[in-house]
Amino acid sequence: MTLVGNWNYPTSVRFGAGRIAELGAAVKAAGITQPLLVTDPRLAQLPPVERALKVLAGQGVAAAVFANVKPNPVAANVEAGLKMLKEGGHDGVIAMGGGSALDAGKVIAFMAGQTRPMWDFEDVGDWWRRAQPEGILPIIAVPTTAGTGSEVGRAGVITEEVSHTKKVIFHPKMMPTIAICDPELTVGMPAAITAGTGMDALAHCLEAYCGPSYHPLADGIAVEGMRLVKESLVRACNEGSDLEARAHMMSAAAMGATAFQKALGAIHALSHPVGALYDTHHGLTNAVFMPYVLAFNRPAIEDRIARLAAYLGLTPTFRAFLAWILELRAEIGIPHTLAALNVEEAQFGQMSRMAVKDPTAGGNPLPLDEATCRQLYANALSGTL
Repeated sequence: MTLVGNWNYPTSVRFGAGRIAELGAAVKAAGITQPLLVTDPRLAQLPPVERALKVLAGQGVAAAVFANVKPNPVAANVEAGLKMLKEGGHDGVIAMGGGSALDAGKVIAFMAGQTRPMWDFEDVGDWWRRAQPEGILPIIAVPTTAGTGSEVGRAGVITEEVSHTKKVIFHPKMMPTIAICDPELTVGMPAAITAGTGMDALAHCLEAYCGPSYHPLADGIAVEGMRLVKESLVRACNEGSDLEARAHMMSAAAMGATAFQKALGAIHALSHPVGALYDTHHGLTNAVFMPYVLAFNRPAIEDRIARLAAYLGLTPTFRAFLAWILELRAEIGIPHTLAALNVEEAQFGQMSRMAVKDPTAGGNPLPLDEATCRQLYANALSGTL
């Protein structure tokens, strides 16, 4: 391991119950006068968005709402939002919702001042340097789930419709100016969504911790994030009004996204093609793959996982940690195999080719090739560990 790294933790986060009341002040602090609130169609009809708009109106801020965002956002969603933003003369974005709405909102704000096509800014090498940074509009992020942590991230995942490929659009200035993390906004989240998003937060922390590069700051954040998941996810699923559990899960989500600037790995590389082809929930898909990837990576991570198990209060062995993952998944209703997601073996070849090209593949502790990915897909379909 080379002891060299570039580390960034610049997000301004306003965390705590009731802090949605500060949305208007946050918008003004970011220099936004006419925000476009980007969300998804379901959330647009629910109390959190109504509350946000009421707060804004009470503080003299008029916001328009764009809600045409799919659960796995596609380029057409970004294009439609960008059209509304420009036609309305909006000078900033409030991205509100789960990871899909946050990602779409961030990319809309990013593309507002660009002249090149969106795919020219895919997270490949230094393609982000192609952007005109002065054209990126300020972003206020308001998560209503506890999973992706996109509120503290510098990228958005958008599906390219023709190839059905998830692509990461990246720029350092895509980082939200302010994130308002109010756990009260997650109280109404159904148990199934709480489980899927919570496992997404766990996957982010776990893959960051296991990544092969040198980033002790990320490691520490990831480890504590996993402790919060262990103590709080089952509680949040079983008792949705448990505000303490909701708060800890919201923290864990932000911690996972902060930590994974170090690395993601095979969990995400395998999951992204499934989400793109089958439109599955991202966190749920990650959760299905988690034990199979752990078993594959065991030769490279066993000692690290043993240390992690000790911190989590488990027997300090790889076996004990894997057993906890399996027990957690069963307790919160995560299916054990890909069969529950209706994934077909006939797609393994295409998915394997997509997985090795995914930008997260390079962060896996062990190398990935098409044959390995195909075997991991087969294991996840049959339940073979």
